[in-house]
Amino acid sequence: MPNDSGAGVPGRDRTRFPGISSRAYEHPADRSALVALRKLTGFDTVLKALSGLLPERSLRLLFLSDSVRVGDQQFPHLNDMLRDACYILDLPKVPPMYVTQDPRPTAMCIGLDEPIVVVSTGLVELLDAEEMRAVVGHEVGHALSGHAVYRTILLFLTNLALRVAWIPLGNVAVMAIVTALREWFRKSELSADRAGLLVGQDPHASMRGLMKLAGGNHLHEMNVDAFLAQAEEYEAGGDLRDSVLKIMNVLPRSHPFTTVRAAELKKWAGSREYQRIMDGHYPRRTDDDGTSVYDSFRESANHYAESVRTSKDPLMGLLRDLSSGAGDLGGKLWDRFSGGRPGGDREGREDDRA
Repeated sequence: MPNDSGAGVPGRDRTRFPGISSRAYEHPADRSALVALRKLTGFDTVLKALSGLLPERSLRLLFLSDSVRVGDQQFPHLNDMLRDACYILDLPKVPPMYVTQDPRPTAMCIGLDEPIVVVSTGLVELLDAEEMRAVVGHEVGHALSGHAVYRTILLFLTNLALRVAWIPLGNVAVMAIVTALREWFRKSELSADRAGLLVGQDPHASMRGLMKLAGGNHLHEMNVDAFLAQAEEYEAGGDLRDSVLKIMNVLPRSHPFTTVRAAELKKWAGSREYQRIMDGHYPRRTDDDGTSVYDSFRESANHYAESVRTSKDPLMGLLRDLSSGAGDLGGKLWDRFSGGRPGGDREGREDDRA
């Protein structure tokens, strides 16, 4: 392992975060869900009991037999990144890491007893060193947060849903759980993006990597600022119909859209919260047992309230109007669905129909 001076981190010195708690970087919605689950008496015991049903042992054997295990002799540059990421986030044990043949650029952290990190050849070939460092940090963040357990369950249930699809109502019950887990996992991806930034400490590289996931290895044809402008247009554009379509589009996904992830990460990179962590002021793991479920839920509620207040999405705008007691609900719904055309135009349309 590198020493405290940062030696061994290729290319530059990076700040290390001894004893950092995953609470430091977890998205409020992700954090409140995890704290509640961790506080449930016997929850970990139940998960361990499920280990006989879940395909963890099979997955480990599969990657060992049909992928390349990262180490000093195989993909040594990835091995260095992994060790550095664990050092920076002070993860006590370096998880095994595998490179698997898959042209799709993917990565995951799975496992019940111990996490393992898997990256695809498509991802390794797509990203440069600093972009890849952020991805490795992202996966180590999943490991530190304990996300690997829930990710493994999500994979299992997704496969189970396909197998029981022929059973009347059987698939409905499983898919309800899968949908809820996907909603949590999308929030956990925002948390892990923050962990990747803490490891790489290069916001531009993190966002550049997300841009490549969306548009491929054509960096000379793309621009980070223009890519972020897409996120702005996505959030603010359209009417209430588009808001509903956004929800429908994201429901089957395990990850948020890449422009949204880039915008969220840029916002966090410019926040006081991120700067305080970089200055050494962050929650420690030694204080995790004293974490209040109520405080975590309150923080999550405050986050959602602030999101509604500042969002440019038409649906969020309607929610603001309703919460403020604004009248003329029918008129406001028409305006949202019609793209904000003035009320006089609405009256004209009603006269035409009469």
